[in-house]
Amino acid sequence: PYLNRRNGKEPVSYPSMAVRDVLDRTLGVPIFQEQVMQLAMVAAGFSGGEADQLRRAMAAWKRKGGLEPYRGKLVRGMLERGYEEDFAEKLFKQIKGFGDYGFPESHSASFALIAYVSSWLKCYHPAAFCCSLLNSQPMGFYPPAQLINDARHHDVPILPVNINQSFYDCTLEFNSDFERLNSPCDQTMDPALRIGFRLVKGLSDIGVQAITEARQAGKFTTIQELVFRSGINKKDLESLAAANALRDLSGDRHRAFWHVSGVDKTAGDDDGYSYSFFADQDFANADFGVDVLLPVANEGQNIVGDYDSTGFTLRRHPLALFREHLDMYQVSPASELSNIDNEAQAKVTGLVTCRQRPMTAAGVTFLTLEDESGFINVVVWPKLGECFRPIVRQAMLIGVVGHIQKSGGVIHLIARELVDLSHWLGSMELSSRNFT
Repeated sequence: PYLNRRNGKEPVSYPSMAVRDVLDRTLGVPIFQEQVMQLAMVAAGFSGGEADQLRRAMAAWKRKGGLEPYRGKLVRGMLERGYEEDFAEKLFKQIKGFGDYGFPESHSASFALIAYVSSWLKCYHPAAFCCSLLNSQPMGFYPPAQLINDARHHDVPILPVNINQSFYDCTLEFNSDFERLNSPCDQTMDPALRIGFRLVKGLSDIGVQAITEARQAGKFTTIQELVFRSGINKKDLESLAAANALRDLSGDRHRAFWHVSGVDKTAGDDDGYSYSFFADQDFANADFGVDVLLPVANEGQNIVGDYDSTGFTLRRHPLALFREHLDMYQVSPASELSNIDNEAQAKVTGLVTCRQRPMTAAGVTFLTLEDESGFINVVVWPKLGECFRPIVRQAMLIGVVGHIQKSGGVIHLIARELVDLSHWLGSMELSSRNFT
């Protein structure tokens, strides 16, 4: 109601000047807890203590059913002061609804400040903003893959995890080739974001510390040198190989795994962090520069390997591999939805990155899908959600048929049919953020 009034879709009216004094800045709609307390006092004759009790009841009414006893007093008080019964009943319904979302005005001011500062940082320092969010994981609404993809869509250069360049945290690297445009700051170079070891699955903190300390003496040139200088164990080596972090030392991840397979624990060493290559010194001294005939991973295998080892990829998005096939069936990418008319039918396909089914949505499920061009907001009504319950709750890749709904610059796809396409991903395992 507030947004409709602010956008001129609903008229703004007040039953009295007293109510206007309370609700004028929110266009006649009670939004803050303090406003509800003031309304109870000026429109229904509540004392300050009674208004505070009403506030407490609003916060707990669904759990304890503590709001109904106030209905009679609110309605009688407003009728005695000349307000229409319709207004009194409507106000009580607003107060009940307020219990689902209401908050103090101080919370609103704090959130507004955080939102504004975050937006400013994301606009003018997108690499630093994304870097900080990645280094604060696990947190918030978006997993690392979404944060990284969003940064890439906003032209932030993302550099992969690298045994000679990465630290535990993600970092910024400045290069004169990256010029900052339209910045209000004096910074003349736009930094790239280097992925840190923290995003490599299975890599221990002890291993990261050993790598960074050993690297102070100089960069590693071979995997043998990495092992001898840092002493990291085979499990950590395999995690680095899987994440393609050793490519400067050995080439692609297949070759890295081949080299890492030669690591063996030294006899009599109990700390788990002193390893040598092969016990057979003749084999250990073999020339690892000789080209070994190993299968070369194709693009799809590399993408699967990236997701399995870090949860994201800096290569093409998995859906990009299927786009030619999807185009044959008129499946639209996220970037094209804005060109489709309101209420027109559309087909989309995307990785499920978020599922929401808030208590206030009366059983509606909201899905966020991601393809190579962006994100898609999908609305699944309760009846459809029950029909496709396994897909809604468990599928990693979903095809959706529905109609476009545009409102206030936001595009939703109202689902009519759902298809589980997770088998397209093969062995790739993806996770989503699920909220209720």
